[in-house]
Amino acid sequence: MAKFVFLLLVLHCFKPCAQTIDREVVIDDYIYEENIKSVFLYPQSQANENPARLIVQPVIPLNSQTPLVLEFDDLTADFRGFRAKIIHCDAAWQQSPLSEIEYTTSYNDYPVTSYSPSFSTKVPYYHYQLEVPAVKVSGNYLLIVFSEDKRKPVLSRKFMVYESQVRIEAAVNFANGTVERNTHQQIDFTIDHKGLQVPAPQNDLKVVIRQNFRWDNAKSGFKPSYVNSFDQSVKYQFFNLENAFHGGNEFRYFDSRTIAARGFGIYEIERLDEFTRLILTPDKPRNNERVNFSIDDLNGRYTIDHRESGNGSVEADYTPVVFTLQMPELSEGEIYVNGGFNLWHLNDLNRMEYHDATRAYQAVILLKQGLVNYNYTLVGNQQETGNEVALEGSFSSTENDYDILVYYRAPAGRYDQLIGYTQLEWNRRN
Repeated sequence: MAKFVFLLLVLHCFKPCAQTIDREVVIDDYIYEENIKSVFLYPQSQANENPARLIVQPVIPLNSQTPLVLEFDDLTADFRGFRAKIIHCDAAWQQSPLSEIEYTTSYNDYPVTSYSPSFSTKVPYYHYQLEVPAVKVSGNYLLIVFSEDKRKPVLSRKFMVYESQVRIEAAVNFANGTVERNTHQQIDFTIDHKGLQVPAPQNDLKVVIRQNFRWDNAKSGFKPSYVNSFDQSVKYQFFNLENAFHGGNEFRYFDSRTIAARGFGIYEIERLDEFTRLILTPDKPRNNERVNFSIDDLNGRYTIDHRESGNGSVEADYTPVVFTLQMPELSEGEIYVNGGFNLWHLNDLNRMEYHDATRAYQAVILLKQGLVNYNYTLVGNQQETGNEVALEGSFSSTENDYDILVYYRAPAGRYDQLIGYTQLEWNRRN
């Protein structure tokens, strides 16, 4: 009996348990230090310095031979050691109960060993790169990078690993509503789950739709409009606009891939000893103005590039960029410059201030050379999220990207599998 009790105690001590996330870690795309800039996570590309690689989404198939690559810069300009770890999450982006040994293929502590100092830049920095190790199961993941000396988080990025267990048929259309037809886009879709037994697909399947791959405007909680048990298909086609998104407007952009001359959107270049400042052409609200599509509209994303060398990773410089929005001062609320360059977060780094002398809002943001998309967002005193439509307008003909993620937790399962994934384009003209 004593031996039996001892054996139980030993088994209990070695029972796998999920790793607890540090209290300081935010389960989001997040940067914790102002010195950390230009964070990208993307599937590895054969063309290492092709700027287009940076706009490819961190979504890969399970057992993919193409790993994800993380890149970021540290503007302290001193070499620092960094380490990374991976956390598995459920469909709602809460830490799952899986232990590390259940989803990682090696010890979950990865040193960032690839780094290079910047070359011939006014603003010095170190550029770091990490090939993200493979994982065993599908679902949502959070990659966290810590400083090696203080073990504090410096950045976190979401990524997804999917299995193709269902087939998704989807289409983007003008919204059903009479008024919304001119301002919204609607995503109708059907999930074919032949070969996968789903006891109650109306409840068991969790679907998320994102516009332009943004989590801040994602929609979820959909209930199917029709379930066909015989064909094992589930249809999502609604008439109450729950699957409709504001079309928005084409994104504003500027081109700083070279600062030897003024690129598109740049009004003036100030060459100072410590940095080169870029002053953009002043903008105006365009809530009633439909903007024509541009080939450099990256749907809010941005790329890093250095035209002269083709080596943007370490030769692109950091430049303070002056954004100006000409409009009367608001009686309440605040305005932000927003975009993928700021991971779609509204904070002090991209908040604009009103200047009486110029009768305009202004913000100065330090950005690495490249092609940058952005827009303006209004946040009222009673709002928790930004309102882009108030300053940018919304039109159903605007070109946008969408993706659909389908999650499923099997009966008695301990985690949410990502069993289907697809991307959609609307009104793309290139």
